[in-house]
Amino acid sequence: MSKKSTPYFATLALACVVCVSSLQAYSIQNAPKASKRANPMNDKNTVYSYHDAIVRATKAVVNISTQKKVANNIMNPMFNDPFFQQFFGDMYSQIPKDRVERSLGSGVIISHDGYIITNNHVIDGADKIIVTIPNDTREYTASLVGTDKDGDIAVIRISKNNLPFVPFADSNDVAVGDVVFAIGNPFGVGETVTQGIVSAINKNIQINAYENFIQTDASINPGNSGGALIDSRGALIGMNTAILSRTGGNHGVGFAIPANMVKEVANSLVKEGRIQRGYIGVGTQDISENLRSNYGNAQGAVVISIDPKSPARKAGLLVWDLITAVNGKPVKDSASLRNLIGALKPNERATLSIIRDGKPQTITLTLATRKDGSANESAPVNIPESSDEKSALKGMRVEPLSAQIRQRYRIPSDISGVIVTNVAPNSPAQEAGFSQGDIISQVEDIAIKDTADFARALNKYRGKNKRFLVYSNEGARTIVAK
Repeated sequence: MSKKSTPYFATLALACVVCVSSLQAYSIQNAPKASKRANPMNDKNTVYSYHDAIVRATKAVVNISTQKKVANNIMNPMFNDPFFQQFFGDMYSQIPKDRVERSLGSGVIISHDGYIITNNHVIDGADKIIVTIPNDTREYTASLVGTDKDGDIAVIRISKNNLPFVPFADSNDVAVGDVVFAIGNPFGVGETVTQGIVSAINKNIQINAYENFIQTDASINPGNSGGALIDSRGALIGMNTAILSRTGGNHGVGFAIPANMVKEVANSLVKEGRIQRGYIGVGTQDISENLRSNYGNAQGAVVISIDPKSPARKAGLLVWDLITAVNGKPVKDSASLRNLIGALKPNERATLSIIRDGKPQTITLTLATRKDGSANESAPVNIPESSDEKSALKGMRVEPLSAQIRQRYRIPSDISGVIVTNVAPNSPAQEAGFSQGDIISQVEDIAIKDTADFARALNKYRGKNKRFLVYSNEGARTIVAK
């Protein structure tokens, strides 16, 4: 063997040692072999059932139907023209002046004296709320106790005592894999029960301002909104609210508002007639990949804007501060910060743990009262037809995509923007191609999430041709308008 060949064999031997070492490190763990299969019920005359656990809850889930009068906006003056009536008669007198919209949902009785919880979107704008109870042929007209639009929770009441009701569980104890039952009373056909498990917790799907949904694969079908999600003991862990579906049917992805949130809101609505949430006055974003290294891979919500005269401004909070905890409770992202602050009351003291310039700090502030809609800072924008500005948008009104609008028109959660709620006839906006129901998602390089973004885009490109990305029932299209 030559000396020149020795390094080659030495290298080869070393490589083999590494190879053998790697093989020894790799191992698949096998489960013990199943030796038998057991019947869950040893008695052949016994049926495995959750009937006793859910029977009480099924008696406390009600059907809710609402009625809302909607005015007919057909006001064409041609109908009153004598020449027109000579040939067609008085057509306008035959057209209904208004119509009645009806909707159906479910609700859960939470006390023996007639208090019922449901979703705000079930009763929103209703002129009349009618409740039917299982095994009772009578209809009860309910009164509205209070609503929480930001949380999509409402409380109504009927004049009846000694009612069955569902006890509340502590939804903080819910775990993925728990067996659950979704109970609804849709379409007036009586209570329906579906079974599944908890698929996930603390889910944020951006349909409400405040949310940390329990996700379940138990079927939640149309008309089940406001119904009960109960555990295997029959205790309420959540209120069924939404499903993710492209067809309107159930695909095994349903969401329920946690019972603790429902209970807190219901207590406030019953005792005070309203819900008051704390407010610090910041706009935040989640940590993006390009920001992660700035905060040492910590979790939290990054401050990107601060309202003037807000508690955050007075306490010295700065843009780019990372809020990591509220009163010692960790902040995972912007949604969890919003929920933690919203769970506190106005005038309460809150201690924020932050990271600023790589160093941890604490800031203590006194919460203000959050005004309706300040979680979104978004209000309707009118562009009057009589405006002096030479704009093709005159005569159009846009509003934010609220949770109720998303539910009503089944707008997917991945579409953001503002919705066109009115276009004046023969206005420049109509001539440009805008229609009622359009969703404006982007203007040039500005993504639209609310009406504040829309107003900012109009100001930036005032007097210039600009591209509008618009979604409608016919799909996506681009409108170019000045």
